[in-house]
Amino acid sequence: MTIVIEQPDYGVEVMEQKKLSYEGEENGVEVEEEKELVLDAGFVVPQPQPQPQPQPNSFVPPQINSFGHTFRDYEADGERQPAVENFYRTNHVYQCVDFVRKMREDYGKLNRVEMSIWECCELLNEVVDESDPDLDEPQIEHLLQTAEAIRKDYPDEDWLHLT
Repeated sequence: MTIVIEQPDYGVEVMEQKKLSYEGEENGVEVEEEKELVLDAGFVVPQPQPQPQPQPNSFVPPQINSFGHTFRDYEADGERQPAVENFYRTNHVYQCVDFVRKMREDYGKLNRVEMSIWECCELLNEVVDESDPDLDEPQIEHLLQTAEAIRKDYPDEDWLHLT
């Protein structure tokens, strides 16, 4: 569960940056290197890398969720909160070998229905993910976004691509 809180204001002095100079030898060559240090327990902070520009027609993920928050917001008084709590409670109660064996016996036979992949995706679209109360996107949209992300991240793994 994630709770969104306001970040405390530590004042200007914390944000001051100090320059550290490093003089030494590398491979017989004298080197002078400047590193930037922010008051953060003494760790050297790397310079931010420039963000790549999105390609035309590529998926650009939203910066905020459907409720306008930058992180998931599971409100304690939200209307779906009892369902989320029950979902996790049930999954923890039945997290045992006997339950898994019974479910495999009941559903592992694949004799319940026969359908195409797309019919299966349409059926999946009716499923509500009780563990994710701020997800308003249809399951098919999430499915296609995942498939496109896999295709982009693993271009040489054609066995992994769903076409």
